[in-house]
Amino acid sequence: MKHHFSSLSKICFTTGMVLLFNSCMRTQAVKENSGHKERTVTLHKPCIGFSIDTLALERWQRDLDVFMNTAKELGADVIVQNAGNSVEEQNRQLLYLADRKVDVIVVLPEKADSLTDTVQKIRSKNIPVISYDRLIRNADISMYISVNSEKVGELMAEGMLHITTGKKWFCILGPKEDYNVTLIQQGLQVILQNTPVSITHTYYTEGWNYDLSHQEMVNLLASGNIPDAIICGNDAVAGSVLQALITYYPDHHIPVCGQDADIAACQSIVHGLQDFTIYKPITKLAETAAKYAVELAKGKTVEEIVPDKNIINNGFGRIPVIWLTPELADKNNIDKVVINSGFHTYGEIYRTN
Repeated sequence: MKHHFSSLSKICFTTGMVLLFNSCMRTQAVKENSGHKERTVTLHKPCIGFSIDTLALERWQRDLDVFMNTAKELGADVIVQNAGNSVEEQNRQLLYLADRKVDVIVVLPEKADSLTDTVQKIRSKNIPVISYDRLIRNADISMYISVNSEKVGELMAEGMLHITTGKKWFCILGPKEDYNVTLIQQGLQVILQNTPVSITHTYYTEGWNYDLSHQEMVNLLASGNIPDAIICGNDAVAGSVLQALITYYPDHHIPVCGQDADIAACQSIVHGLQDFTIYKPITKLAETAAKYAVELAKGKTVEEIVPDKNIINNGFGRIPVIWLTPELADKNNIDKVVINSGFHTYGEIYRTN
């Protein structure tokens, strides 16, 4: 069930990256009329590097599209580098972006603590680094922007407590090295610490490989280890868990939740399969990150563009962080939360074919 690009898609995407690079010029020549004389003035055009761990997920494709469109509207060019879930490749590509002397680099890290040396080299060239969605740990990043993942965990716990009295919960999460997973677990603990609920099994899905989360759920069911509720790391993990439940435990409904409001998850919610998702304002997240990146590219400081900010300690130091607020979406409010926000259309969610 793991998503992959076809060979043709990979070829097309690589070509797209070359075109983006060629268009990412550091200066822009314009002509001005001064009286009866015409002169050429060279203006600096902001250039942003975006390093993304993978584009094999609907979520990240959406983020990137919004980011690039916003940056373009603000007069900036973007060089995109897709690491294909490889830590080594992401480090290499980040150094490539630094060599291209981009003004700012935005990073969606594959692994939270794998970029320390590379970020230091980038920062030594006075290039700001924005950690996007996932926190880069133990590195001198300029700022971090994300949806509040601890709040995601709190909403997941609160949502489950409203729909089940069962005390035995499973967590089928994402990879342990994704710091958002840690924050979700902290949020779960905040809500569950004074309740009779016990998380009796936690599984970390390596590399967000949904074949693994599916097989884990199959193994648990085959051993007779049946939970009362399942918290999933995202909607794709939830989909793989539901597939196992429908196949091997079809006569019972076990509450399942995820996050990201993927279209397949929203469809599962309105059909009574998945119980809820945590909607994250991804469009706003990507737009905000693009706006901040352009401002930094134009020479402004983090303090100038975000005067009132939160702080998070990433192991290197106290890092300015911008938190966006998530929201629970179930069959009762999915129209208001997801459709009215423009994230998905009514036809996409409620289609019957």
